[in-house]
Amino acid sequence: MGIISLEKSDHLFWLGRYAERVFTTLDTFFRYYDQMLDSDDRAYEKFCERLNIPMIYESREHFVETYLFSQNDPNSVYSNMLRAYDNAVVLRDELSTKTLSYIQLTLDCIEQASGSDAHAYALQPVPDYLYAFWGCLDDHVEDEECRNIIKTGRYLERMDLYMRLGYEYKAIEKEYKKFLNRLHKIGIGYNLSEVDKLAEVFALGEEWNTRYYEAINALWNIF
Repeated sequence: MGIISLEKSDHLFWLGRYAERVFTTLDTFFRYYDQMLDSDDRAYEKFCERLNIPMIYESREHFVETYLFSQNDPNSVYSNMLRAYDNAVVLRDELSTKTLSYIQLTLDCIEQASGSDAHAYALQPVPDYLYAFWGCLDDHVEDEECRNIIKTGRYLERMDLYMRLGYEYKAIEKEYKKFLNRLHKIGIGYNLSEVDKLAEVFALGEEWNTRYYEAINALWNIF
């Protein structure tokens, strides 16, 4: 495909980030949703705190409907999926029609689920469609640079979410290694000092979270 323009690189990077954001936050949402149903109807407040989401929700029911489906809430699952779709559409030639179709299917599924009384059941296809999207990316996107940029965005987003959501160090470290592997293969400039800072924090192992905010800031300032 030749040299990728800065504009297309940006779309590729953010497609990876938004697609992963939908996948991981939706998965985590249902863990908190179970808590809200079983023991603590305001468990969503902790979820929002971890993700630094403004507390605009008035009740459990309001949170569920707004966070999953609102077009006006920039933090909603629907809003993030729409951003993924918007980035994917302009990359039709790079992605292939089949790869793009799974982004469309995911968005359609979320839109259709908004009218359901059984959110967990209605949204069940979303992770499968996103898994299919990542699989098609490997099979149908010939340009390795495109794949690397998308996956750099994906693993950066996953690291950020895993750190914020309190995942175990081993899970974060695994994504960190994937991120570095992709980072060193892309032709996009990045801040090496922030990469070194992140490496220094993760060298602490299980004690990395003693420098939690430093790690988060380093990740956000790499690009």
